[in-house]
Amino acid sequence: MLKKSFLLSAGLLSACLAFSQTAHTLLWEISGKGLAKPSYLFGTMHVLCADDASLSDSLRSVIAHCDEVYFEINLSDMSGMMGAMKYMRMNDSKKLSDLLDAKQYEKVKAYFAEHASILPFGMLERFKPLLISSLIEESNLDCKTTDGMEMMIMKELNHNKPVNGLETVEFQASLFDSIPYEQQAKDLLNYIDSADEYKKMTLDLSEVYKKQDLDQIDLLSSKGDPGMSGYMDLLLYDRNRKWATALTGLLPQKSLLIAVGAAHLPGENGVINLLRKKGYTLRPVKNESLPPGREAL
Repeated sequence: MLKKSFLLSAGLLSACLAFSQTAHTLLWEISGKGLAKPSYLFGTMHVLCADDASLSDSLRSVIAHCDEVYFEINLSDMSGMMGAMKYMRMNDSKKLSDLLDAKQYEKVKAYFAEHASILPFGMLERFKPLLISSLIEESNLDCKTTDGMEMMIMKELNHNKPVNGLETVEFQASLFDSIPYEQQAKDLLNYIDSADEYKKMTLDLSEVYKKQDLDQIDLLSSKGDPGMSGYMDLLLYDRNRKWATALTGLLPQKSLLIAVGAAHLPGENGVINLLRKKGYTLRPVKNESLPPGREAL
């Protein structure tokens, strides 16, 4: 997701690792195919414990020299972000109580009574159930405060660079309308019934993210939730393909920093491999902070 406005040599960032997708890094240089300047791809995690959400010197250097930043959605569009609430609700005024029997509904309600949420349950019960599940997932992190890598990048940018999005909030929300609400409600119940197991998965994912292990991120993402296994194309791989196609038009124009969820990067259907298939060279760059006295540039 990160990029510089001029070529970064291996020495410039003390950077490039062996040409292998198993390299433990979240930062990848995009070059070749006639590009005058490289762009950078960076894998984010949307929610982390605040102490774990930090930018490496390598990433700060790329941010400083890129021309424009692309996230999954345009995080600088505050009006669009504020209007996102309407897309979170189910269509046709449906409520969670319409999808579950009385006993199941009371189980979900009791869970949220016991586990405080940033939003009242009366509002949540109109949300698409997968979004409710995501709130539970966020609460699984063992920390008082959380942050996200996208927000850290936005703070570093400090409004000094153009920011754009590969998708719109409306499009992302529409993905959940393509999965039957009944299936989502069933998945939410399973999440609550297997809370300890899912908490372990969340913590495991956080740990492999900190290790920058894309192979393990790919493994955890693909095994994920059994109820959602049939929707991986919709939620992950189809989007990767659309992004790779869109980037072929964007990369020749500017040096871009492309910051998307880390699960979108690895694997045969990941953005790294898809861009390689389109003729670009992607090589891993060490995503690290340098010892005192050493400059990234």
